[in-house]
Amino acid sequence: MPRQEPGEPYYRVDSNEARAILDADTAGTVVVDVRRDDEWITGHIAGARHIPIDDLADRIDEVPRDKRLLFICAMGVRSGLACEVAASMGYATENTTTSRMALRPGSPPAILLPTALTPSPHPFPGNRGRAKSNLRS
Repeated sequence: MPRQEPGEPYYRVDSNEARAILDADTAGTVVVDVRRDDEWITGHIAGARHIPIDDLADRIDEVPRDKRLLFICAMGVRSGLACEVAASMGYATENTTTSRMALRPGSPPAILLPTALTPSPHPFPGNRGRAKSNLRS
């Protein structure tokens, strides 16, 4: 069941709930993946729109106002921020939802994929198909 924490302008769902939302109204729900490019090319939800969180404010016109929005990222932090950005730009808060997704086999059951991953048909320029890490040693 979608949950709303005090002070948050959006609802939280787990991955199983996200899948149920998509299955119940595929045409009326838009998935917006706010992960970085290097995360996107490793796999993503079929049909999702890719708008990295750092670009969302500048690309908000690509996010429809007449559909339920399901913002996703790897752990739920960036997707929560995306919901707040959308709410601050006038999007209906009852239609904004955040969820997290797992990209690796063996991930905890709490973050199962809402739908099957689709490999990217081509990596973004300059990456040559390799995922980059922002971790520093």
